[in-house]
Amino acid sequence: MYTAVNFEEKLAKIADQWSPKIVAQLNDYHIKLVKLQGDFVWHSHPETDEAFFVVAGEMFIDFRDGAAKLGKGELLVVPKGVEHKPRAEVECHVMLLEPAGTPNTGDAGGDRTVENPEWI
Repeated sequence: MYTAVNFEEKLAKIADQWSPKIVAQLNDYHIKLVKLQGDFVWHSHPETDEAFFVVAGEMFIDFRDGAAKLGKGELLVVPKGVEHKPRAEVECHVMLLEPAGTPNTGDAGGDRTVENPEWI
């Protein structure tokens, strides 16, 4: 069966911020949706790049040597091993693309780690 993923419908099912949910799988990659507001944790992903695509709102990704601002419809790929910290002043809706099993907090761990993201 072929069914399109409707981001608005999926985002309506997400109540918590910083809690990514899986909406699709592409080969060994998960496509996730997440709502962001405030600051996340500094972290890196030593083994993989990570793609951020802003569905709604505006966000920043801080790096140790600067920051990137992303608005609706913009995509940024953070290269593997690069330390970064996502943040959003007001709630922002983001699609993430990364290998299945990639922890949201990368190498930082901690209480914001989502061990087994839920499929919605």
